[in-house]
Amino acid sequence: MTPDWRPAASFETLRLRARLNACIRDFFADRGVTEVETPVMSMAGNTDPNIASFSLDFSGRTDGAPRRRWLRTSPEFPLKRLLAAGFGDCYELGRVFRDGEAGGRHNPEFTMLEWYRLGWDHRRLVGETASLVQAALALVGRSAELVEVDYHDLYRRELGIDPAQASIPQMRSALGDVEIDPGGLTRDDWLDLLMTHRLQPGFPRDRLLAVVDYPASQSALARIRASGGANPGVAVAERFELYLGPLELANGYHELADAREQGARFLNDGRVREARGQDAPPIDDRLLAGLRAGLPDCAGVALGIDRLLMAMLGSDRIADVLAFDFSRA
Repeated sequence: MTPDWRPAASFETLRLRARLNACIRDFFADRGVTEVETPVMSMAGNTDPNIASFSLDFSGRTDGAPRRRWLRTSPEFPLKRLLAAGFGDCYELGRVFRDGEAGGRHNPEFTMLEWYRLGWDHRRLVGETASLVQAALALVGRSAELVEVDYHDLYRRELGIDPAQASIPQMRSALGDVEIDPGGLTRDDWLDLLMTHRLQPGFPRDRLLAVVDYPASQSALARIRASGGANPGVAVAERFELYLGPLELANGYHELADAREQGARFLNDGRVREARGQDAPPIDDRLLAGLRAGLPDCAGVALGIDRLLMAMLGSDRIADVLAFDFSRA
């Protein structure tokens, strides 16, 4: 049987990808943000328990360094080391790798755009991220208005529950007829399920929705602050996610700069991984050293280019925007 050797995406889509890459580079050149390249292989890996990394063993001379290297799941850590060294606003557009993610909307290797802005917080970065997506949509004759919503307000308004106080039985009830095995699920898992199964499918297709200020337990690499306004006394993570219709495009943070707190989060990731029986990649000590030296106040965001192309074209298959997806690689 002849193997399926032809590309998955149309030639028109591959040319659109090239135009999008040029649009991105023009966008940042106009704003004085410098493109950089950082390592794809690292001695450290991503400790996030919900992300699986690929590893490989180097066969050459290492001068005592570990032979095991980890393919990056994002360029975040080396970009932050550049910021700590004083480089200034920068971005990287390149391939990243995640194990165990292949299917309709996922490919084990994909393209990520990540950038950082000094002196900005996450709310200001929402606007720039939306402007970039709007510039991309213009390439296909589309537009989308930006709407911001507080995470807690979204759950209260659409589901009738307060994510800071709702019990797990209340969250299970809010899932409706969605069938889920509840074994081992944490409170944050239930909140994520409500987002993916109840909220995202209803997001209007031609609206950019920025969900801001997540629960502190979902802080990842974001700063935490005591909230006011509609959420008095509730600690929130200074984080946003940007959606175009039901597709999540970007995840951004007012970046955590505290090396001690970051190290504690890495260690907690390791404990979660151990409880789940997962391997734990080495902690990035060079990142922690950079944070100790002083990470400038900044905000950063990662945007999935393949997801953006899917949204631009109205496709729900990542293979439609890749020259050769995982099944043809």
